[in-house]
Amino acid sequence: MKTNTIFEGAATALVTPLTKEGIDYTAFGKLIDWQIDSGIDALVICGTTGESSTLTDEEHREAIRFAVERANKRVPIIAGTGSNDTDYAMDLTRYSCEVGADAMLVVTPYYNKATQKGLVRMYEAIAQASSKPIILYNVPSRTGVNIEPSTYLTLADIPNIAAIKEANGNLSKIVETAALVGDKLDIYSGNDDQIVPILSVGGKGVISVLSNLVPRETSELCHTFFKGDIRGSMQLQAKYLTLINALFSEVNPIPVKAAMNAMGFCEDYLRLPLTPMEDAHRAVLLDCMKQHGLI
Repeated sequence: MKTNTIFEGAATALVTPLTKEGIDYTAFGKLIDWQIDSGIDALVICGTTGESSTLTDEEHREAIRFAVERANKRVPIIAGTGSNDTDYAMDLTRYSCEVGADAMLVVTPYYNKATQKGLVRMYEAIAQASSKPIILYNVPSRTGVNIEPSTYLTLADIPNIAAIKEANGNLSKIVETAALVGDKLDIYSGNDDQIVPILSVGGKGVISVLSNLVPRETSELCHTFFKGDIRGSMQLQAKYLTLINALFSEVNPIPVKAAMNAMGFCEDYLRLPLTPMEDAHRAVLLDCMKQHGLI
């Protein structure tokens, strides 16, 4: 294992339980405990699934601090600290390091986008602000900007840039990246329907939405692969494919919030511009969950 590998297996991109009054910390604490007790390998706090874009700065910081304290070193806590404002991302990264987060997940800048040169300069600045490892988060469908394989190779020379969460959906480009960076950067799948394909080119696991619902099984999918049981791992990937599709039938985290509410973990409450799941999609999701014995 690389000396700065953050985790192997599955990390849950955790929902943030919200009510009209703010973050429900009672529900949040129970959810963190359940995830860890279920065998999850790491937790991502205040990522896209955690609705970071509509949390206040105070909520964002408090959620990270709370999760670090609640987890109490049982699993790595990865703080979502990315922003299209580099200075803010640097400040949030410094804070997350100070309160004990184990790593940072830093998304590419959205709306203002960036050239590949701009991405390198941004990540250099955030890396300098961090005393902990950084995971680069590439999700062009949401940000409008893509990290090219050659840019990953440049960024791999920065010591505390440790890994990639790759959600560009382009397996050919991911293979190209893996060939270029070798063991300099760990690669995590950012798409639940591509876990096994990315593991097959040397990936270290997944940062997952699915594992909000099935943490043990998502972790098992990865560790089954690591043990050499490729067929068994692929069978688990296929088993959950319809559920994965239902979880992405509307923009994340709308469906996963509905699912976690159905499982009794939190309110089905989202902040605008996100709205609760459409009835037709919800019916399909709940039916999938019933088939898997989740409700």
